[in-house]
Amino acid sequence: MNKKIEVGKINTLKIYRASEPGLYLKSLDEEEVLLPNAYVKKEMAIDSLLDVFIYTDSEDRLVATTLKPYIYVNEFAFLQVVDNAKFGSFVDIGLPKDILVPKNKQKSTFVKGTYKVLQLQLDKRTNRLCASEKFELKKEIKNLNKSDEVEILLYSKTPLGFKVIVNNLYEGMIFHSEIFENIKIGDKKRAYVKSVREDGKLDISLQKIGQKVDEDKVIEILKANNGSVNFTYKSEASDIKDIFAMSKKAFKATLTKLIERKKIVLEENCIRLNSKNS
Repeated sequence: MNKKIEVGKINTLKIYRASEPGLYLKSLDEEEVLLPNAYVKKEMAIDSLLDVFIYTDSEDRLVATTLKPYIYVNEFAFLQVVDNAKFGSFVDIGLPKDILVPKNKQKSTFVKGTYKVLQLQLDKRTNRLCASEKFELKKEIKNLNKSDEVEILLYSKTPLGFKVIVNNLYEGMIFHSEIFENIKIGDKKRAYVKSVREDGKLDISLQKIGQKVDEDKVIEILKANNGSVNFTYKSEASDIKDIFAMSKKAFKATLTKLIERKKIVLEENCIRLNSKNS
């Protein structure tokens, strides 16, 4: 049970009393919040605990909902712009009330129907939630090391590569030279820490660090193509990237390993599964 009510988060609160507009819930510090009748169910009993998301209504009153939004406070998501006003734009976070992106929190043009990578923030002065293109990220990287698996959200494409949000906390970069699959802004992926930089940012890889070959991937592609594909050491890097999602260097190393282990046979114009092992 929450000691106090926290806006923008899932709170565990006690059902305190029933009223005409709904159920009142409270935290350990006795603060109350309304759960409107739209979310009330018969099995919700007085004195039982309930998990709810807390936000503010159009009159800045705290309100609870059993709905789960697309994003929680301090997190990032790819959200749709649903309306515009002189003072800002509104985005859909999966609740009846859309969230404002104030003009002073915008860095680009907001067009209705488009999507933006945004952070949900809490204005401590007003206790209101808002979304922002001006990210608040941690500068000091803690508990992350080379090769660690992370969750990333791609938010910007640059001449060097894609900028990403790492674990909803840090900024990272995936360099174009190390991308071997089709990715785009708004994609969420599992990735790996390539290096932790002194400037408080991270270099990120979509492939496991130190995994220079991907034998299983080659074998699966061969099986899916009747045991043979028209690829060799001399194949074009762009073709290798499209089919195998790896660099030419990694592909050649993979072929060498598989040939040495007699898993595949290299012919003049193709590679094929070794029938003795199939």
